[in-house]
Amino acid sequence: MKNFETKKKYLTIILLVIVSVFLIFSIALIFVNINNKIQTGKYIGQEIEFKNTIYIAGEGIVYAIPDTGLISISVITEKLTVELAMSENTAKMNKIISGIKKQRVKEKDIKTTKLNIYPKYNWEEKQRKLIGYEVRQTIKIKIRDLDKAGDIIQQATSNGANSISDLQFIIDNEDELKKQARTLAIKQAKAKAKEIGKELGVEIIRIVDFNESSTQPIMPMYRTKGLSYAMEDSTSVPQIETGENEIKVNVNITFEII
Repeated sequence: MKNFETKKKYLTIILLVIVSVFLIFSIALIFVNINNKIQTGKYIGQEIEFKNTIYIAGEGIVYAIPDTGLISISVITEKLTVELAMSENTAKMNKIISGIKKQRVKEKDIKTTKLNIYPKYNWEEKQRKLIGYEVRQTIKIKIRDLDKAGDIIQQATSNGANSISDLQFIIDNEDELKKQARTLAIKQAKAKAKEIGKELGVEIIRIVDFNESSTQPIMPMYRTKGLSYAMEDSTSVPQIETGENEIKVNVNITFEII
């Protein structure tokens, strides 16, 4: 009987301890939640803190003579059958490519960009009648030696090219020029910020934001005529004038002021 009473007493004590621990943990959790809500409530209704800033734009421009030319050369052939049109067109284009390679243009700088076959129709008595086929093949050439540009164009037309288009002059590696333009743009923006700050009676503290964008016109800025030659005179070599390219970088800088 005494053992039973003793065991009952121990079980009661253990149960009380468990209930006490649970109550303490629950009270602590409630306290933490209340404290978090109080801390959050401090900021309700308060304005966001803004720093005084001014936003300044700068522009840097660098001019450079292009060192690389891009040009598209096409052969367009019309015949009664696909076989005839394709055969003649292929023969001419292969001859053109062979001639271009003789001008020391590497294979990696010659790329076929278009090869199309179109049926040709005429309308007769309100009906469409097939009269032949047109084959059109276009290659794009990267000319790294611009002194050879005129010879390449002349040779291509002599070998059967009947469409020359998209002549462009670019700078193959313009990273250094962009750096120069960026430096000029940042310098201009800083000078403007200093001047405006002086006029407003504020002090420039530091830069808090910066972004930039760069542009380069696809076509060069010609100082003289860019390309002039007579297609019907296959012996003439066109005079190529590359002009100058413009590399432009725009920056937007946000300055903190007091």
